[in-house]
Amino acid sequence: MANDTNTVRIGLLGCGNVGGALIPLIEQQADVIEARTGIRLEVTRVAVRNVARDRGVTLADGVLTRDAMAVVTDPDIDLVIEVIGGIEPARELITAALRAGKPVVTGNKELLANVGHELFAIADEAGVDLLFEAAVAGGIPLIRPLRESLRGEPVTRVMGILNGTTNFILTKMTEEGAEYATALAEAQELGYAERDPTADVEGYDAGAKAAIIASIAYGSRVVAGDVYHEGISAITAADIGVASRLGYVVKLLGIVEQDPDTGAVAVRVHPAMVPKHHPLASVRESFNAVFVEGDAVGQLMFYGRGAGGAPTASAVLGDVIDAAVNLSKGTHATLGSFGRATIMGIDETSAEYLISLDVSDEPGVLHAVTGAFADNGVSIRAAEQEGIGPDARLVFITHTAREADVQATVRSLRDLDAVLKVGGFIRVIGS
Repeated sequence: MANDTNTVRIGLLGCGNVGGALIPLIEQQADVIEARTGIRLEVTRVAVRNVARDRGVTLADGVLTRDAMAVVTDPDIDLVIEVIGGIEPARELITAALRAGKPVVTGNKELLANVGHELFAIADEAGVDLLFEAAVAGGIPLIRPLRESLRGEPVTRVMGILNGTTNFILTKMTEEGAEYATALAEAQELGYAERDPTADVEGYDAGAKAAIIASIAYGSRVVAGDVYHEGISAITAADIGVASRLGYVVKLLGIVEQDPDTGAVAVRVHPAMVPKHHPLASVRESFNAVFVEGDAVGQLMFYGRGAGGAPTASAVLGDVIDAAVNLSKGTHATLGSFGRATIMGIDETSAEYLISLDVSDEPGVLHAVTGAFADNGVSIRAAEQEGIGPDARLVFITHTAREADVQATVRSLRDLDAVLKVGGFIRVIGS
């Protein structure tokens, strides 16, 4: 530490929802933290874009500044917290802090999902911490268990509800029968969804988190561009109704898996039908949950608020305490080296699938349709017909099959004259 006392002086970059909740939390917990660690935490400088804005926190004169780089390079700052988001200037600021020997705590999922491995290497070279518990699941402790408690565990799969906005929307569609547009509008009105909800509803937010999880779980360099994305905007109330009748709940899941034979990593985000008895099926509203499966440990689930100022600030503070203690001891928590990942494309993954078809009510339709499945090597586990006449719909659930074979089946079905429309196409997970 730059000073010769047990005070760690913090430079905070950003003072929005998270930063604004973090400052009073540090003040509230300062005595307890000092009693337990011997270290006093003190927020000394705060960099913001607009110093005139009321942030609901009381700061001494001279603490606020527009010059974020001046905070990072200030010799009186011992530790830097970055909660401004985005890739630049966050990357430049974090790099400068690490190279100056200052540990960094960040909640920036976009940055870590794209250039995290570059920053981890800089932190290791400088011998200081780069900690990021808040980047993946808000207040839910997940990164530390993966990198520490489960470090020796052969993790076979991590899957979870990683985005509260989409879970809120799907909960409304499931419990109230609302259509997607109506549920989205309510989410926006309540502040769960942004005016432009694309990052949430098309799976990009969850995809960034899934890339970070894959990197930590398997020690591989996985970036956001490696993740397959499929959002919820095409999900209808009818799809959810069919799923419910068959004993499933529709969730947007981030799924991370490693092939035990080849070591290839599959990372994807898409809607999935989860059995009603599965723990993820009962996760409602804006809550998040992550399900970890391992050879030795079996199944674990982490559940809680995946976003929000106070929960995320709690995760940030936990990292700050760890980094401050390590700084005082002259040590740091290394993530180790990351190998180059072999990414398994979505076509190579396997699951069960629900496929629904609007069909003509004429002789030979079922034979033609089942023939399309058989010709592509996809076995049907269950089938039923909804309605009669012009409203006839066939619903199939397959046995476990390769994505490539199921997609080929869908193409064959679309070519059949008797198939008016391929409606629902949803993967079934966790059966």
